[in-house]
Amino acid sequence: MPDTSAISPVTVSLGGGLILDRDDFAMPPGAAIQLQNFEPSLQGGYRRLTGSTKFNSEQVDGDNKVLGVKIFNTGLLAAAGNVIKFGTSTGFGSSIATRTSAGRYKFDDFNFSNTFKVIMVDDVNQAATFDGTTYTLLNATGAPADPASVQIFRDHAFFAGMSSTPQELVFSAPFNEADFSAANGAGSIKVDTTIVEIKSFRDTLYIFGTDRIYRLSGSSIANFVVEPVTRVLGCSDGFSVQEIGGDLLFLSPDGLRTIAATTRIGDIELGTITKPIQQRIQDIGFDNLTSLIVRNKSQYRLFYPTTAGAAADSRGILATLKRTSQGLGYEFADLKGMKPSATDTGFIGNTEYIMEGGFDGFVRIQEVGDTFDGENVVAVYRSPDLSLGDAGLRKLMQRVILNYEVEGTVDAQLRVRYDSDDKDVPQPLFYDIASPGGIAIYGSSSSTYGNAVYDSSGAPIFRRAIEGSGFLVAIRVNHDSSDNPFTLHSYQLEFTLGGRR
Repeated sequence: MPDTSAISPVTVSLGGGLILDRDDFAMPPGAAIQLQNFEPSLQGGYRRLTGSTKFNSEQVDGDNKVLGVKIFNTGLLAAAGNVIKFGTSTGFGSSIATRTSAGRYKFDDFNFSNTFKVIMVDDVNQAATFDGTTYTLLNATGAPADPASVQIFRDHAFFAGMSSTPQELVFSAPFNEADFSAANGAGSIKVDTTIVEIKSFRDTLYIFGTDRIYRLSGSSIANFVVEPVTRVLGCSDGFSVQEIGGDLLFLSPDGLRTIAATTRIGDIELGTITKPIQQRIQDIGFDNLTSLIVRNKSQYRLFYPTTAGAAADSRGILATLKRTSQGLGYEFADLKGMKPSATDTGFIGNTEYIMEGGFDGFVRIQEVGDTFDGENVVAVYRSPDLSLGDAGLRKLMQRVILNYEVEGTVDAQLRVRYDSDDKDVPQPLFYDIASPGGIAIYGSSSSTYGNAVYDSSGAPIFRRAIEGSGFLVAIRVNHDSSDNPFTLHSYQLEFTLGGRR
């Protein structure tokens, strides 16, 4: 017979991210079955997301949605409606160009003649360049009419996604983005797939098609070679392609993939990294999909907002590339409350800026502030159902001890759930997790045993006597406020054993 009088402690270190493809009993205890607006941290645990704030107080072009943003020099290019503007945190000023119509923008930057420039395409107009002062349309003879993708590769400007020739790459003469003369080294290459994106990566130009992927190598028209990466799958949306962790990440019909794993013969199955959250892949819409990376967090963010939906309901996926005892891999979380229509990541000086253009015409900076531009960050963590050693024995819960790290004021709630929220099992109310206000001193009037927050420098311990019993136990933390981010590191459950089921 088990000893029903002794208190049994079980400690759970948090990590592993959101997992949706396994039974609770098969999950690592520290993983999550709900993880919204908590990011798996490189330092361990789950950190509530930092917020976002407006880049400046001006809309790019009224209420028209932002079609593209690009960090360039010490400012930001932003396009919305039919205008393109260049601005700073103080404002956008007048347009550098006006177009009769425009689609979604893609950019790349280069320096061919000791002048730093950015080149832009929008799937409607001819490409153009901007050097910080002058906007120049690339309309020479042979220039592509309406490219949707652009990359600088081997000192050529490459274009793809033209409406009349969707399977064709067009490239400029070397060191001259405006020269499309074959006599000077310009040319074109055709592949047997509709091209949705091109990406320069490690001396190779990857060509992402709808149903296959190619790579182009070589240094000039004289020795350019196109080889297949895979003929069995392609890229679902070119706006999903990002470089992270020395690899390319892209969205295929069956999930997010890395180009390195997909390149290896026979590793088509292994190339999918999103198996733990495959349910989310089925929810992705492609009308306004966009993505970005946060370099200092080794993090990829994929957004798929709907035009009509409110920002508070807008969704996305976050993936943190982490090194664990099992090796290098991704941990996932849900995003909710950010609604970008265009994104970019880059540096101004030594500072990384994470930019998003919105459906409301404003540009915002992610990773700044405690709210999503004034709206609360709604964050949820829920553990799997834990058997605590034996699913057949009832656990009489005594106390929970939560180890968390604060960055300022915290206002959250902890809830203990029994037997998968069985309606016939009494479920305790929320326990408030408030900001620690100082050292809890034994015997003082401000310290009640079993209901105190023990504070140290940034790593407080929340101790709370808890009620109820069950065969399975789950922990949930809810946060819905404008308070500062905080990190959940671990928790300990203390209980005595009851009878067998």
